[in-house]
Amino acid sequence: MSLATQSSGWLGRLGRSTVRTESLVVLVLLMAAMSVLSPYFLSVSNLLNVLLATATIGVLAIGSTFVICSAGIDLSIGSLLGFSSVVGAVAVHNWGLPWPTGIVACLIAGTAAGCLNGLLVTGAKIPAFIVTLGMLGIARGAALLACDGQPIYGLPADLVYLGQGRPLGVPTPVIVFLGVAAIAYYVLAHTRFGRYTLVIGDNEGAARAMGVPVESQRVRLYALSGFLAGVAGLLFMARTNAGDPTAGQNYELAAITAAIIGGTNLFGGRGSIIGTVVGALIVGVLQNGLNLLAVQAFYQQMAIGVVLIAAVWLDHVNRLRPAR
Repeated sequence: MSLATQSSGWLGRLGRSTVRTESLVVLVLLMAAMSVLSPYFLSVSNLLNVLLATATIGVLAIGSTFVICSAGIDLSIGSLLGFSSVVGAVAVHNWGLPWPTGIVACLIAGTAAGCLNGLLVTGAKIPAFIVTLGMLGIARGAALLACDGQPIYGLPADLVYLGQGRPLGVPTPVIVFLGVAAIAYYVLAHTRFGRYTLVIGDNEGAARAMGVPVESQRVRLYALSGFLAGVAGLLFMARTNAGDPTAGQNYELAAITAAIIGGTNLFGGRGSIIGTVVGALIVGVLQNGLNLLAVQAFYQQMAIGVVLIAAVWLDHVNRLRPAR
């Protein structure tokens, strides 16, 4: 019996592409509340700002979705964003390399760090929480060392266009985010890579019995998470026209929150890319609305933390309900 046949029952039950109705309701209610509280919220320019701010978090959240689906966790993605942006800026600004090199440097930096996370988790058998927490500090420190703690400003115009361009009036980061989401949806829902990810998260022992290469798949998942952190770092760097070693602080919290709100099971085995996009929009609307209401930044972090706890609790409650 093939893996595809063996895993078909799992995939139907895991709901890999479903979206929580609750998430859509929360998004609609949140937008309605913000439009009442602020007359500027529903303006076209502000809605584009929401999408622009959501793009970076959304790309990180998609990477988190894959890792969490496999019953893993990656706490380093915010720091990898900052590290990747600095590496890219150093390549084109300090070393004078052509602007496409900045793109490649960002992606390689994130992917290499993510691959190291995966190798330590699988090879050294260190819990993912510890490995990625350590990488959070290592990547942030490396970024600060690479630029002496100062942002690197002044990047090539072609590179900046990736963050500030607006083809057909749509910000380039939003186009990249939607493209990444579309590819990720297909990969998770319709490829062997997606099947392996979900089955490992649901039952690792059964996955091994079915012949799934668990260790190599986990390495690929953390490498993918790092790659998408590199994409997010590229977008952030291009948008701000700078490689900033402090970029991405606390972004891992927002990204994981977006994935959980969207229906990804924190304990693995279930995930939804479409749900993650909705979750990222909820986080983006919440942050934007609080900014319009002049709420201080540390209250915004508290709000995201509360939302994360509430989302995990609701997921736990739903899992305890008897199936109908």
